Amino acid sequence: MDEIVPFDLSRLILGDLPPLFLAEVALRVVIILVWTMVLLRWIGGRSIAQMSVVEFLLVIALGSAVGDPMFQPDVPLLPAMLVILLVVLFDKAADLMLARWRTAKRVLDGGPVEVIRDGVIRRDGITARDHGATELMEKLRLAGIRNLGQIDRAYLEPSGELSVFLRDRPIAGLRIVPPIELAERDPPAPGDPGCCIECGRIASAPVTTCESCGEVDWTRPRQDD
Repeated sequence: MDEIVPFDLSRLILGDLPPLFLAEVALRVVIILVWTMVLLRWIGGRSIAQMSVVEFLLVIALGSAVGDPMFQPDVPLLPAMLVILLVVLFDKAADLMLARWRTAKRVLDGGPVEVIRDGVIRRDGITARDHGATELMEKLRLAGIRNLGQIDRAYLEPSGELSVFLRDRPIAGLRIVPPIELAERDPPAPGDPGCCIECGRIASAPVTTCESCGEVDWTRPRQDD
């Protein structure tokens, strides 16, 4: 390793890199930002909690861009400063697009997905966000929901949060308190309707395979006040 000369302005500002390398840095930033955005959009709001995709990406990009030039002698300041500037400008441009164009918001942040309608879990909705019925029921219990029959509509928001709208009058549905895994099995009596333990769909007797989710295990529908 060559001896490092302290306060060597040539190494400090640009290092041994040609000036045209700054253009390559700009290209690298665009490629990495777009690629990472695509991947974050693919995993959706489930893994980034309440942060938007743009905000999450900004934290990752700035963390690397700001950290490396602080202690790496072979990382010149000027390319790192250009990276930070481009990341911030990218974030500002994304904010403007999100504020002005609804299409841009759908592309960058996604949109809400309906996961429950009339007390029944929509399989296509939870699949679109890589959720399972068990995970959704956990979120409902955390929101104070005891029975799917209490719910009129529920939506998974782009942030990963769950928006729940209750019915004025609860109907019979799948009781999720206590959790199904801890509750005693209560199969419907012969000739009685059954409630699917996976999605909450109520079917008339005889019950066999749920038409909504393919589940074969049933319980009695219950009604909570």
